Amino acid sequence: MSSKTVVVALGGNAITREFEEGNITQQFANTRRSLTSVVELIARGNKVVITHGNGPQVGNALLRVEETRHLVPPLPLGVIVADLEGGMGYMIEQCLQNKLNERSLWKPIVTILTQVLVDKDDPSIENPTKFVGPFYKQGQVKELETKRGWTIKEDTGRGYRRVVPSPLPREIMSKDIIKNLLNQDAIVIAAGGGGIPVYKEESGWLEGVDGVIDKDLAAAVLAHDIDAKELFILTSVDKVAINFKKPGQRNLDHLTVDEAKNFLQEGHFPPGSMGPKIEAAILFLEQGGERVIITSIENAAKVVIKGGGTVVTRN
Repeated sequence: MSSKTVVVALGGNAITREFEEGNITQQFANTRRSLTSVVELIARGNKVVITHGNGPQVGNALLRVEETRHLVPPLPLGVIVADLEGGMGYMIEQCLQNKLNERSLWKPIVTILTQVLVDKDDPSIENPTKFVGPFYKQGQVKELETKRGWTIKEDTGRGYRRVVPSPLPREIMSKDIIKNLLNQDAIVIAAGGGGIPVYKEESGWLEGVDGVIDKDLAAAVLAHDIDAKELFILTSVDKVAINFKKPGQRNLDHLTVDEAKNFLQEGHFPPGSMGPKIEAAILFLEQGGERVIITSIENAAKVVIKGGGTVVTRN
């Protein structure tokens, strides 16, 4: 039986799937479906940390803020991310506990509200580019920018949206607590949605950033900071491909870091899609990780048992 530490990063379709309403019943059903591979990893003796996306949920939360700001004070993004870490962590905890009970695997599970350290001088803070929240019409832009101090940009012809900072993650603030919990045989859910971005003043005082952190890059930093050997990135495709959805598409069984960098530079892995996942794989491996596996949520359990997906290694 293995005893290595593994981080599993659940993609955005793990809990809310495209073309679904995203009601709570659907979210619980999707969460149960997404955890089959996690159960297999635990059954094989691995120490497991789970992280997850929250894109659809953040969008819904921001809609609630906008619709109720005349009734209650609006919440900043850092607090929204923290709220979602708790709520989504509850869903993952309950669903995983039930699936483990079916296999007679008794493990404590805990969700950590995770602050993630960023650089207060990160370029994205002065030049935000990460789209969040609802769409607006062009005629609303000036008023929103003036009244709320937002930066708003056009989102690929679909309308106008708020953009916020997305600083690079530097350190998981609760990394030592997470390692202690793993040593006590607990399963940990951490850095949900990329974690809560904070920066440190010269005094050591922590302050929040009204922005969001890329969940894949946060997963790579999390994996490094807790000395994980492997990082599983679960997404919507069984394997990474070059020329994706184009003539000559080729699925990749294996990638080295150098190959991944070359394909990334050639434009095979676009931002907002496979790009951040490949960047996260490179970051984790260059910092000492042993292996990254990228595959779909549906295929992941089979990959754990028999192998498959796209395996990324240093060489």
